[in-house]
Amino acid sequence: MHGLSTLLLVLLASQAEAFRICAFNAHRLTLAKVTREQVKDTLVQILARCDIMVLQEVVDSSNKTISFLLQELRRKFDSSRCYGFLNSSQLGRSTYKEKYVYIYRSDKTQVLNFYQYEDKDDLFAREPFVAQFTLPSKILSSVVLVPLHTTPKDVENELNALHVVFLDVAQRWQTKDVILLGDFNADCASLAKKRLSTLLLRTEVGFRWAIGDGEDTTVRASTNCTYDRIVLHGEACRGLMHSATAFNFPQSFGLSEEEALGISDHYPVEVELDWAPQSMQSPSLATLLLLSLLAPQSSLVA
Repeated sequence: MHGLSTLLLVLLASQAEAFRICAFNAHRLTLAKVTREQVKDTLVQILARCDIMVLQEVVDSSNKTISFLLQELRRKFDSSRCYGFLNSSQLGRSTYKEKYVYIYRSDKTQVLNFYQYEDKDDLFAREPFVAQFTLPSKILSSVVLVPLHTTPKDVENELNALHVVFLDVAQRWQTKDVILLGDFNADCASLAKKRLSTLLLRTEVGFRWAIGDGEDTTVRASTNCTYDRIVLHGEACRGLMHSATAFNFPQSFGLSEEEALGISDHYPVEVELDWAPQSMQSPSLATLLLLSLLAPQSSLVA
């Protein structure tokens, strides 16, 4: 019985371990915004859920906004967690510029490589800032993240160009384990469903769209659109996927719609990667509980 109890605890612990990668359009993130008490507290809670977070719409030309958020994260967790960040240059075709910013748990992952995609043909309003991170998995030691915040005026062309970025990454770093993620604006008035189905990222083999087409990623009750997406490529990467969803932070943190909109009009989207592929997963919780109930009978028979 003692041996089975130990096994039960080990298996339950292994099930609890997952690596969470998130993307969040934080809606014109500035230092003035994040220093507001409720915004700061909510953002810190959202960031703390993720091992890697890709923030979009960071519009601070300096790094003061991100430095402030990191300071608050470190204050919250003291020395129990370590955080780092990686940011792109300012991106945009007009005076309005945004950055992509990765905030990551440096006690769990490290940056291996990164580069700003060279958009020679000006296909993107905000070209992807690509980064490769280590993973705490014996099955897959690293994964490449390719974030994109499309412009609503040219969603279809930008998403098809994102396939070209994927090919560039695969050739540059000789890897097919890639996660494309961000505010794709891939629904509603920005992209009709019949056009969505013709995208190269939908028709080419090997891509898994982890956020379902019917999942609402918007805060407003008046909208129901799957703008924000996570797309996985690579057999190992897809095999490690445990779950993917939009995180309804207003519901989780008890915020009104007005309060939530002070933070963003988007939900973060997230994917959890397990330590081992699905074929090697631990038994389900129900199975483990059944084993624990049967254990006394087994010992009596013996």
